[in-house]
Amino acid sequence: MLLYLVLTALALTVWWIRKRYSYWSERGVPFIKPTFPTGNLGGMASREHISAIMERCYKQLKGSGPFGGIFFFINPVALALDLDFIKTVLVKDFQYFHDRSVYYNEKDDPLSAHLFAMEGPKWRNLRAKLTPTFTSGKMKMMFPTIISVADQFQELMVKEIKTGDEIEMKEILARFTTDVIGSCAFGLECNSLHSPEAEFRRMGRKIFQFGKFKLLKIVLAQQFRAIARALHVTTVDSDVSEFFMGAVKQTVEYREQNKIERNDFMNLLIELKNANTSEKEDGLSALSIEEAAAQAFVFFLAGFETSSTAMSYCLYELAQRPDLQDKAYEDVQAALKKHGSMSYEAIHDMNYIGQCINESLRKYPPASNLLRLVTQDYKVPNSNFILERGSTMIIPVYGLHHDPEFYPDPERYDPERFFPEQVARRNPFCFLPFGEGPRICIGMRFGLMQARVGLAYLLKDFRFTLSNRTPVPLKINPSSAVLTSEGGLWLHVEKR
Repeated sequence: MLLYLVLTALALTVWWIRKRYSYWSERGVPFIKPTFPTGNLGGMASREHISAIMERCYKQLKGSGPFGGIFFFINPVALALDLDFIKTVLVKDFQYFHDRSVYYNEKDDPLSAHLFAMEGPKWRNLRAKLTPTFTSGKMKMMFPTIISVADQFQELMVKEIKTGDEIEMKEILARFTTDVIGSCAFGLECNSLHSPEAEFRRMGRKIFQFGKFKLLKIVLAQQFRAIARALHVTTVDSDVSEFFMGAVKQTVEYREQNKIERNDFMNLLIELKNANTSEKEDGLSALSIEEAAAQAFVFFLAGFETSSTAMSYCLYELAQRPDLQDKAYEDVQAALKKHGSMSYEAIHDMNYIGQCINESLRKYPPASNLLRLVTQDYKVPNSNFILERGSTMIIPVYGLHHDPEFYPDPERYDPERFFPEQVARRNPFCFLPFGEGPRICIGMRFGLMQARVGLAYLLKDFRFTLSNRTPVPLKINPSSAVLTSEGGLWLHVEKR
């Protein structure tokens, strides 16, 4: 009897899995044949980065319709293929796709419940509350803080080249952006430029230390969110959570007791925490200290890694092309001559530096895919197909950025692709390093500003060439959450 029950259960399981894997074929949608148990994610985190897997799926399905079918483990996922459809998802019909389909667990893992992962009205209202932090006026107020850190960064670079001309730039750039974000988000001196093992840098490093099992855990939690929450699955390490929660609580307590106000992100969070709780303005009550900590955490998380990665890739490419590096240097010099100093206006006058950063973000987008949750049944325009509520849509950013239809010879680094006349000729939805639409990265302007400052300071005073320790092409770390290289980025650096 027991054997009969086991065999019946096994047969039902096999039938159910086959039924799941026939999802797209039953609906007449072009799809890529899956393999149990990973679906179309075979080799992810061990052999390949997910960006390469999605690019291959995109190439295989492109031209077959507005989207194609793939599988994350046993779950069907729609892969967007057409730029007009991508615009529809991100902008035109945003009300059907307003959530990111990112796992978070507010109860067991409070730092995971941040703006990037939040859903529905709570996301919309908090986004509206936080947006004033990133206006051009606020950026201008934060600018002197960034310059102060950049001055220390320049001094450190001078010291570093006295001990040897080879420098691992990826880590030193992460220390620079850690100190910038720590000061602007927390109002704290992180000191990671002077001390590589400073607590903020150590914790920042740990956040992005992904073994393949941790990445698989996050992907599985995202695919089976209800089960993961029922099992109390967390994605932020307990020591990281304790550190950031403690840092926020101490900062808030100190500022409130001493009546300190600053033009930074933390000040806005304190205002939201102390808002009148008797009236739930716009449906959002005052933030708890845990909710405030989660927002500070994601600002730190998104701000230091993505900007430092973008700068390191930019330097890697410019180190191989001295002609482009000289153009970038001349761009910095022309802006400094025009404005007299490294001012907010001078930084934004460095057009070629901006184009170099954009080309770096095209070739190496830190967020290589965009995820969207279908929040209600959605009829796909010009078709009879219904995307069911609760299903996932993925937009293959890396695939779009490497599509020769939009970017001829896509592996070639060419900042001229972002000359205004070239940009005007392209569909804007084939360049999505920050997403697009109402859910575009809230800190985009801040990230670009600190990247411009960092590169301007480096190119103004130093010349870079490639070290033999850095491979060409770069090897991407398959288990990294963002698109990052393995083994650091070693460059020869000399003072100009």
